[in-house]
Amino acid sequence: MEATIGPVARPSTAADDQPRPGSRIWLGGIVAGLAWLAAAAVTAGWRDADDWGYTRELAIGTAGLGLALLVIALSGRLLQPATDRLRPSVPWLVALAVIVTAWEIVTAKLNLLPRPFFAPPQAFLEVYLEDWRKLGECVLRSLLLLAPGYLIGSAIGLAWGVALGWSRIIGYWGHPILRLIGPLPAIAWLPIAFFAFPSSWSASVFLIALASGIPVAILTWSGVSSVNSTFYDIARTLGANERFLVLKVAVPAAMPHVFVGLFMGLASSFSVLVVAEMMGVKAGLGWYLQWAQGWGAYANMYAALLVMAVMCSGLVTLLFKVRDHFLAWQKGLLRW
Repeated sequence: MEATIGPVARPSTAADDQPRPGSRIWLGGIVAGLAWLAAAAVTAGWRDADDWGYTRELAIGTAGLGLALLVIALSGRLLQPATDRLRPSVPWLVALAVIVTAWEIVTAKLNLLPRPFFAPPQAFLEVYLEDWRKLGECVLRSLLLLAPGYLIGSAIGLAWGVALGWSRIIGYWGHPILRLIGPLPAIAWLPIAFFAFPSSWSASVFLIALASGIPVAILTWSGVSSVNSTFYDIARTLGANERFLVLKVAVPAAMPHVFVGLFMGLASSFSVLVVAEMMGVKAGLGWYLQWAQGWGAYANMYAALLVMAVMCSGLVTLLFKVRDHFLAWQKGLLRW
């Protein structure tokens, strides 16, 4: 056998495919930064068709964002954590810059859309800079109303769903009630709630709890009912009692269904929150929307809607974190 003399090829590794130190220039960040600088140039260099305030501040803000993205993109390894965090968002960063630029052109620059129904980005900035105290108070009041209703409804829905899925007697009497109440929107109970409860706050909490509890109950019932009976047989073989079967087998196995119900209940709670706050409370995002619409302040109304969307998105993200914590043991079994 002849021995081959020469360089021995080694298998390539993931480290070989990475760019060399000092050469990590983020091209996507450069594109996004230039897009936001272009938005700033349009805002500052193109004269407004009407007298809009905060045009200069808007241009400074968009230019600052563009410069920050360029600094991160050109920093190489120095700001690598920020680059890694922002890299998946490049298409959205570019798309948002294009949307803001087009929005600025058709409203503030060309005045193509009818006023006051369509406001330019400057109007949003004016609301956040001048009316932030009232808007912040409304956000706080909404959270103080949403939190107890959502937590109470979720807790009751979880307990009810477990009872329906576990007990045949409770399931026999509870299933028809759930089928009767479940399809009805929580808002349909508005007259009864304001008649039965002593204050508008307690009535609103009841409506939010009803909106969040129904989907949690339905999904929990479905999760407990679909648990593999083999789990119960193995636990009984090891000496588990009924309490252990419910708390340590049925409920953990049903948690994926429970969190789906929690997500659905959160979305339903926000829709009920807006309507409930329009019916007698003196502060809150729903009240703010009604007040802005009554005065024709559509910029304030759209700004409040944006705040509500961000608040809902933040709560959903928080709920995802809680789900990942409680279902960490299933990461090897499920596709995430």
